[in-house]
Amino acid sequence: MTPPCRPLILGLSSAALLFGAPRSALAEDSWWGRDKALHFGVSAALGAAGYGLSSLVFEDRAVRVAASAGLALAAGIGKELYDASGHGTASVKDLTWDAAGTTLGVGLAFTLDWALSRKDRPSATAARLELRF
Repeated sequence: MTPPCRPLILGLSSAALLFGAPRSALAEDSWWGRDKALHFGVSAALGAAGYGLSSLVFEDRAVRVAASAGLALAAGIGKELYDASGHGTASVKDLTWDAAGTTLGVGLAFTLDWALSRKDRPSATAARLELRF
């Protein structure tokens, strides 16, 4: 098996475990339960914190986004795999809330980083004024 196939096999195995949950467990899994708010909040916090920490290591914003999103999503997928192994009830809805929280957290951190870095650069008008004097 070649290395690029491993993520595909892991993803398909995870989906099989998640979709193999008993129907009664799926029927009780509400989109708006308390656990969904926890999934959303923790993923948002991990995404934002991951972006901040990755800014200490990476200069490129795209790499920061990828690293922080990967961290938050890996935590959510890990939790669902743990649940699927018999320690809880795995849920695609939980993963959806993880993705939404990750998007918000990373998006806010990225936007804040971008906005603050713009203030550090002189504007075109200021540069022109400096040239005149």
